[in-house]
Amino acid sequence: MNLEFNKNEDSSKQLSYQLSQRLKKVQLGGGEKRIAAHKAKGKLTARERIAYLIDKDSQTVEIGAFAGEGMYKEEGGCPSGGVVVVVGWVQGRQCVIVANDATVKAGAWFPITAKKNLRAQEISIENKLPIIYLVDSAGVYLPMQDEIFPDKEHFGRIFRNNAVMSSMGIVQLAAIMGPCVAGGAYLPIMSDEAMIVDGTGSVFLAGSYLVKSAIGETIDNETLGGATTHSEISGVTDYKFATDEECLEHIRNIFDKLGGQATAGFSRKPAVAPAKDEKEILGLFPSDRVKPYDMMDIIERLVDNSEFEPYKDLYGQTLICGLARIDGWAVGIVANQRKIVKTKKGAMQMGGVIYSDSADKAARFIMNCNQKKIPLVFLHDVSGFMVGSQSEHGGIIKDGAKMVNAMANSVVPKFSVIIGNSYGAGNYAMCGKAYDPRLIVAWPTAQLAVMSGAAAANTLLQIQVASLKAKGEEITPEAEKELLDRIKARYDEQLSPYYAAARLWVDAIIDPLETRKVISEGISMANHAPIEKAYNVGVIQV
Repeated sequence: MNLEFNKNEDSSKQLSYQLSQRLKKVQLGGGEKRIAAHKAKGKLTARERIAYLIDKDSQTVEIGAFAGEGMYKEEGGCPSGGVVVVVGWVQGRQCVIVANDATVKAGAWFPITAKKNLRAQEISIENKLPIIYLVDSAGVYLPMQDEIFPDKEHFGRIFRNNAVMSSMGIVQLAAIMGPCVAGGAYLPIMSDEAMIVDGTGSVFLAGSYLVKSAIGETIDNETLGGATTHSEISGVTDYKFATDEECLEHIRNIFDKLGGQATAGFSRKPAVAPAKDEKEILGLFPSDRVKPYDMMDIIERLVDNSEFEPYKDLYGQTLICGLARIDGWAVGIVANQRKIVKTKKGAMQMGGVIYSDSADKAARFIMNCNQKKIPLVFLHDVSGFMVGSQSEHGGIIKDGAKMVNAMANSVVPKFSVIIGNSYGAGNYAMCGKAYDPRLIVAWPTAQLAVMSGAAAANTLLQIQVASLKAKGEEITPEAEKELLDRIKARYDEQLSPYYAAARLWVDAIIDPLETRKVISEGISMANHAPIEKAYNVGVIQV
């Protein structure tokens, strides 16, 4: 291996190590002291509950581990959004598990908590996966209620989804393993079955203090809404258990008896590891993001037996399209080629840029995959669409619109992996968050924004300098450089995949070597939902 490979590998390993360390910190939730206090009540932590529930040695994908990171600093932070969401396997059945983390502000709901819960339900709905709620929450974080309570995509949408999911036949089970207060009380009771743990679980619309304030009644919380009250008097809960473990075992017993369900019938054969060493990805992906590289080197280390069937490989070469298998699943891959290519007409095309011919090719390929019922995988390292008079006169907007239309209307499941840049309209065309990917994940090398840091900073600088000059003010070269550095530093922070993950613009940041697993688990969950809608692109620009 050459020096460049070793440099890239060292950089990738360092980023992966930083990812693992940040994940370890996030997994501590509210911290070791709060974990100890939580366990002193005889309770398992949110992560321990999930670990107990899922099948041993089964594959899992955590959603939104970095949700809320760097946000709500004045409120003391909200690690992982105060809730743990995992797609995993229980008794051989894939499902979504949502567990409140009571070590984070007693499991109170911040705005990002609601957003993350809605994302969990969205995954359940899209893939028709059973969902399990492990409830341990003090309810809405009152100082921020105006950002959590009233809007369409706020707290109330969760209970609306409970009802809609029930009507769709999606199994919902809930375990009340701690407080379950006010509007939040509806979540477990709108589920198919509700369990409660004696001594720690409680559910009521108003706690004892509010009852005293509202109607003057003096009563303790256990008598008001504890396990005995709701299992023996009100009939609100269906089962009472002495411990978290007994409750979780019962959920496993229910899952053991679930009936079968239809599948989408996506093609799968026995998985074969890539023929080319997957670990070489770490050295092949450049640490300097402006350097070109051959995306095929990455693809051949992600797909089974390193076999790839290219589509129109001599045309529209800045987008690679073709068929392969990942962990046995048939996939259609759309990936940005990052090396400079030369067209048959002799024109040089920059890597990472979508041109008219590549957009045209990708649109046709996406339509073919829909025709053949093959899931789509998008590998992002895109700077955007080509600009300038030649491209505009050639109809780049028309061809880009065709690609976006074909992708947006896809009925096959889509999966997006941001491995490098994902800028501007390029993010949209490559199935960014707004285009309903079943999963969207990022490598630690990812950058996500409307344009690169350098381009944005220079654009913003020109605007600010022009504004100052319009006021009759002059700016020295030194002051201009200071202003540029300040603008770029702020923008670069927003480019980070962690900034995106904190806001749930991506579902997860993953080690590059986990890519095959995440795509495979994603297609597995999508295979639970038969395709019910015909593929129709409507009016398309040609």
